[in-house]
Amino acid sequence: MNIPKIKFDEKGLAPAIVQDVVSKEVLTLAYMNEESFKKSIETRETWFYSRSRQELWHKGATSGNTQKIVAMKYDCDKDAILVLVEPAGSACHTGSYSCFQDTIFGEANEPSRDRFAIINELEKVIAEREAEMPEGSYTTYLFDKGVDKILKKVGEEAAEVIIAAKNRDPEELKWEAADLLYHLLVLLREQKLPLDEVLSALEKRR
Repeated sequence: MNIPKIKFDEKGLAPAIVQDVVSKEVLTLAYMNEESFKKSIETRETWFYSRSRQELWHKGATSGNTQKIVAMKYDCDKDAILVLVEPAGSACHTGSYSCFQDTIFGEANEPSRDRFAIINELEKVIAEREAEMPEGSYTTYLFDKGVDKILKKVGEEAAEVIIAAKNRDPEELKWEAADLLYHLLVLLREQKLPLDEVLSALEKRR
């Protein structure tokens, strides 16, 4: 494998943007030097260089919240790195799914002209629940019970959609279809299958 020549700065560092390969959420911004860059490629897990401690660090070595690398890219100037990962737990030292939790403006729940914006938001929330596993969350409960429980719920909601449609009840159908979509997104997350790949399959069948 040919390792690309990254243009590290005068301190020998390059910014590395870490993104969840499934939800597309940006998880963190860290720095790599040449050694951590090569170790990330070799081990297929994220390694960074700590500017405060002046040493290499393996993400998740202490917490267990490792990041399996699916793909790595670099920008047109070869001085920034994009790392697409499957996170095993939260990315932030605070325990949050992503380090980018505080909003300056443009809240995600503001009205949007994008009719599918809620799907993106729901995908993000499901990813957060899997990473953080907060108590009392129904999504946490599903991930905790595992794939059999999730599959059971997908089957139940599909049956409810069928019943609502047979009853010619649009109000009931609306809510049951929403439940089915939610549980399907949970299943995709559990299976580590990006929604983008499902959409790509639809495109190919078009």
